[in-house]
Amino acid sequence: MTRGSQREFARQKNLKKRSASVKRKRRADGLWAAARKRRDSEIKQQKQKNANEKEEPK
Repeated sequence: MTRGSQREFARQKNLKKRSASVKRKRRADGLWAAARKRRDSEIKQQKQKNANEKEEPK
């Protein structure tokens, strides 16, 4: 029975470790998903606008 309880403790420890690492990765930049999407779309739009302005004067 000793081995069975060791497995259970190892599973709990591993689960806790994984959940902590996921939380850190998810909020690495401090933004929620919606805010991150909004920010990224604004950056893409600005880049596209700059690319279009460079092409027009030619």
